[in-house]
Amino acid sequence: MPRRDGEFGRVGVLAEVIETGLSRRGRPVATVVGLHRGLIAGSAQPGEDETLRVEVQEIRDGHPDDEHTRELQTEYRAVVEEILEHRGDDGRIAAFLRSIDEPGALADTSGLSPDIPNEGKLRLLETIDVTARLELAVELQRERLTELQVRSKIRDDVESGAQKQQREYFLRKQMDSIRKELGEDEADLIAEYERKIAEAEMPEAVAEQAEKELRRLERQGEQSPESSMIRSYLDWLIAVPWAKRSEELLDPAHTREVLDADHAGLDDVKKRITEFIAVRKLREERQIEDDSRANGAILTLVGPPGTGKTSIGESIAGALGREFVRISLGGIRDEAEIRGHRRTYIGAMPGRIIRALRDAKTMNPVILLDEVDKVGADWRGDPSAALLEVLDPAQNDTFRDHYLDVEVDLSEVVFIATANLADTIPAPLLDRMEIISFDGYTTEEKLAIARGYLLPRQLKRNGLKPEEVEVSDEVLRSVIAEYTREAGVRRLEREIGKVVRAAATKIAAGEADGKITIDAEALREALGRQKFFQESVERTAIPGVSTGLAVTGAGGDILFIEATGMDGDKGLVLTGQLGDVMKESARIALSYVRAHRQELGIDGERFQREFHVHVPAGAIPKDGPSAGTAMTTALVSLLTGRPVKHTVGMTGEVTLQGRVLPIGGLKQKVLAAHAAGLTEVILPERNRGDLDEVPEEVREQMTFHPVMSIDEVLALALEPAEKGHKAMAA
Repeated sequence: MPRRDGEFGRVGVLAEVIETGLSRRGRPVATVVGLHRGLIAGSAQPGEDETLRVEVQEIRDGHPDDEHTRELQTEYRAVVEEILEHRGDDGRIAAFLRSIDEPGALADTSGLSPDIPNEGKLRLLETIDVTARLELAVELQRERLTELQVRSKIRDDVESGAQKQQREYFLRKQMDSIRKELGEDEADLIAEYERKIAEAEMPEAVAEQAEKELRRLERQGEQSPESSMIRSYLDWLIAVPWAKRSEELLDPAHTREVLDADHAGLDDVKKRITEFIAVRKLREERQIEDDSRANGAILTLVGPPGTGKTSIGESIAGALGREFVRISLGGIRDEAEIRGHRRTYIGAMPGRIIRALRDAKTMNPVILLDEVDKVGADWRGDPSAALLEVLDPAQNDTFRDHYLDVEVDLSEVVFIATANLADTIPAPLLDRMEIISFDGYTTEEKLAIARGYLLPRQLKRNGLKPEEVEVSDEVLRSVIAEYTREAGVRRLEREIGKVVRAAATKIAAGEADGKITIDAEALREALGRQKFFQESVERTAIPGVSTGLAVTGAGGDILFIEATGMDGDKGLVLTGQLGDVMKESARIALSYVRAHRQELGIDGERFQREFHVHVPAGAIPKDGPSAGTAMTTALVSLLTGRPVKHTVGMTGEVTLQGRVLPIGGLKQKVLAAHAAGLTEVILPERNRGDLDEVPEEVREQMTFHPVMSIDEVLALALEPAEKGHKAMAA
């Protein structure tokens, strides 16, 4: 066999000619069978018949039987079988290989492989040593296997990529078909957003921002991770009712009619709201504008729970013909609740103001900011500071929510805030508000509310008809006086509900025919024993007890202040969970009494004892400066033996010189005194003007004593000396 350079190899194959003949084309052919290798011993010489003759040394394969050769045989068969597996052989060649036992013959089968080049086959032929030949055959077949594996991997990768692309292509086509069926084609989606943006009639700057985000969505496509964020943002921009406004009804007379129909009492509140509507009407009609934007006044309804602050906000919206939205601010500590979250955060959304506009579907609703005094602050920011921009008429026309990041005009919104106490509202926020006080209801007002609103509502809620239950005014008065003591009517409605449910139970059980009349016995059966008593007569019957007036978060209340003396070290003991201000008032009272003992007719030896001042209901914290007159009166009553009149309640702050200074919450205190059965109230002279806020029916039933000094208080509050008990023994 010649090499590439034309030289003949040194090793050939000895073969036996089996048959000779001519091919179809007339060329001579022969059938030969290879026997074994032959090594050329000399140079080729021409013979007599012009044939080429050469001297050959016959070489026969050995039969090595060592372990290494056997391992090579096994490895060779495994490699060739793996090659055949890649080629898809039907198993016949593998069976042929397994039938060959001689290692030399097994290595020679590599010459049958069409993929091994001639150079490799010549190397196999020239390798005489059987073990070396087998090693070379394994090497050649491994090269061939590696090449086949690379080709197979490339083919698999190509097929896999093609299949993946084809699969994605079909899936996208299916998605497109589904979207088309649902009307959500991507092109249709962009067109739909364009239509919605055009219909929203956004301001120019907002429309530009919307178009910018829409182009981003169009470039990135539906498959982009940001597409959902962009769509959410566009949905919120479209959800804001930029061009929608309610047609406002500015009629003061109609407003008062609506308020009177929805609420009993609260005349001063209704008057202020009617004025608010009247001013807005004049400004609209006369087109008066100024830099202060006074039409954006923030009405803040401050009063105890259950007095109707939230419901009167709804009435204002109804009177104006505007939409009403309530935002509860109680417990909010995150500034983002007001201004919204940045869009970089997961789950970001606009603040409550923008959400309120979306819910109202107009840009000029009435938004009630409920419980504004309970807004907190922590590491997430101060929501009350964010409310400054919202409520300030001078700057809320350019309010910017962090999520939308565009300017929103809030100047047309009517904001109404509610609070239980004005003291806990931050000063900068309070400065932007106009306070309207809800000081509670009189007994007659509560009776009117119970008769006209609470009882019908409870009958309806409990499945009863008005003609099935009869409740007299006397029974309702008993519920008001004996089972509730509150400024509002929330607890009153719950007690009425208990009475109505007891009646409903009897009717449902068939125990009553026709109408059920609620009398005193039925009232006790439904509500149990009496819970509140008018005990001022018993409590003040002995010296050393006075009746003070106080204001709590739930309205006005009366406080019994008790004083006593005992043997021991000189000093003052204070109990009843008193705050620092009340403790100071008690010390001032004792100091005043000691300093003026001669004018008061008190023996100086009586101060050589320990005094104890107690304010009952010790589980309830108490504080404030208005108990000074009551504490001083209690100490003087104790030391002089003159009881305090059981009809008198008092309020006022006392100085060391005996002056009575003004206090706050007079209306609530007077209403509490009236509910407790007191008929006289001692108050500071400088609070005389506040009596105008007290309902006329209460003023007619009570006597008021404005005073300037503690001497006047003592003269009005204490029983005459001849009617008093014996003074405290020395």
